[in-house]
Amino acid sequence: MSFHQKPVTFVKDVTIRVADLEKSLQFYREVIGLNVLERKDGRADLTADGKTSILSLEEIENPVPKQRGRAGLYHFAILLPEKSDLASVVRHSAEKRIPIGSSDHLVSEALYLNDPDGNGIEIYIDRDPSEWTWNGDQVTMTVDPLDFEQLIAAGGEEAKSWNGLPEETIMGHIHLHVSDLQEAEKFYIEGLGFDVVNRFGAQALFISDGDYHHHIGLNTWAGVGVPATSPESPGLESYTIVLPDEETRKNTISRVEGLGAEVVQEEDAFVTEDPSGNRIRLVV
Repeated sequence: MSFHQKPVTFVKDVTIRVADLEKSLQFYREVIGLNVLERKDGRADLTADGKTSILSLEEIENPVPKQRGRAGLYHFAILLPEKSDLASVVRHSAEKRIPIGSSDHLVSEALYLNDPDGNGIEIYIDRDPSEWTWNGDQVTMTVDPLDFEQLIAAGGEEAKSWNGLPEETIMGHIHLHVSDLQEAEKFYIEGLGFDVVNRFGAQALFISDGDYHHHIGLNTWAGVGVPATSPESPGLESYTIVLPDEETRKNTISRVEGLGAEVVQEEDAFVTEDPSGNRIRLVV
C-alpha cells in the first residue's frame, strides 16, 4: 500500500462526533468489525490491527440531530487489502440484514453505509494501479454498478467467514462536503500541496499525492455556500494528514498561512481548517 506510506502525503485517521458512544461502539464493533484500542473521557479510538487507531469516536455532550445541507463529512473510506475481504463484508452485511449501497469506480470497488448517526462510511478495495486508466494527469473514475456475483466468486473460500476487519486495514481516503469548490481547490492544491486527479462534473473533484486515485474528495452536493456543521451535531471532528517530514510540514504551514488560514499547535500536530471549516491535523 505505497499510496499510504511516506514519502506520499496521505490521510491517516479520522475523528467523528457521535450522539451515543455506547450505541456507536456496538455498531463499529459488530457491523464494521473494528476493535477498541483505547477509551477515555467520552472518546474511543478504534483499530483493526490492535496497534494503530484509524477511527476515533467522540461523544457529544448535548447533541442535536445530524444536520443536513452543511459542509463537513460526506464519508470516510476504509481500505481493505484483498477482494476476499470485501466479499466477506458483503456476506456479513447480508447475514446481518444491513442495508448497503455499492459502486464500481473502475479504480476501486466500494460499499456504502451509514452509522447510527448518519455519518457516511465507504468500505472498499483498490484495483491494481496497472488497471487504472490515465488521460494525462486525470484518472478515469465512474459510478458503475458493482458486480456482486463476480466479487463473491473472486473472493473464494476466504470470503465465506467474517471475523472483523483484517489487520492490514487502513483509512484509505476521506470525502468532504465543501461550501465553495474553487476555494477548496485553492486551499488543498496551493496550500496543502495535493494534485487534482479527477474533475467529476462541476460539483466535485478528487485530489491526491503520488498518483493515487484520491486521498481526498471534495464536493458541493450539499449546496453552494452552505455553513459548517455545528459542533453539537454528529459529523466530522477532524482528520489527520501525514506529511513526509518536518521540512515539508513547515513549508505546508507557511503556504496555508499565506492563504489566510490559521494554524495552531496542539501537542504533536499542527491544526488548521479548510475554508469550509473542516478541521485538519498536520503530522509527520
